[in-house]
Amino acid sequence: MTDCCSSKGCEIEKLRQSQGNILKTVLVINAAMFLVEIVSGWVANSTALLGDSLDMLGDTIVYAFSIYVLTRSAKWKAVASLFKGAVMAAFGFFVMGRVIYKVMYPEVPVFEAIGIVGLIALAANAVCLALLWRHRSDDINMNSVWLCSRNDIIANTSVLFAAFGVWQMGSAWPDILVGLGLALLFLHSSFHVLKDSLAALKESPLYDRRSSALS
Repeated sequence: MTDCCSSKGCEIEKLRQSQGNILKTVLVINAAMFLVEIVSGWVANSTALLGDSLDMLGDTIVYAFSIYVLTRSAKWKAVASLFKGAVMAAFGFFVMGRVIYKVMYPEVPVFEAIGIVGLIALAANAVCLALLWRHRSDDINMNSVWLCSRNDIIANTSVLFAAFGVWQMGSAWPDILVGLGLALLFLHSSFHVLKDSLAALKESPLYDRRSSALS
């Protein structure tokens, strides 16, 4: 009798199980770090930490939706990716608003809190990136998830630079500039994710049928 795992269907099922387990793990890590960073960001008055915490929340929502569409069609995976792009854009605009507020009402944040929490977040996201690495090219769903995790590493490193700058200069400007950089990163990534998602949706059979019916 042929072993089930030699069949294409079994291979796909094993892949989905592996993806699901990894997504659940990174979801828990990001949810925990969101709580840590948002509390620390408010207490330390840090735009960089608040921006990074919202990134963690966005990723948590993204991972939950990614788990939901794992066993669904390519169209649903493109919809999930579209949602992720929208989340990235929303947080980008929110952090941009915080940057404007901090420019108008500057206050020096607590650099010790920024540095300690930034290091913890960097370690957590390094684990997530390592877990997602081998699945980054599986499909549009996993690719956009991996992109979120890669952005997290960049964001965490930027937060550490913000802590160092605030410590050295005794000014809020390093924190504000890092917050601005994070906002631009979110918006840049959201543009590419949205573009790829819309292209994938246009290629789906369901989209074609609806377009024909409307024409």
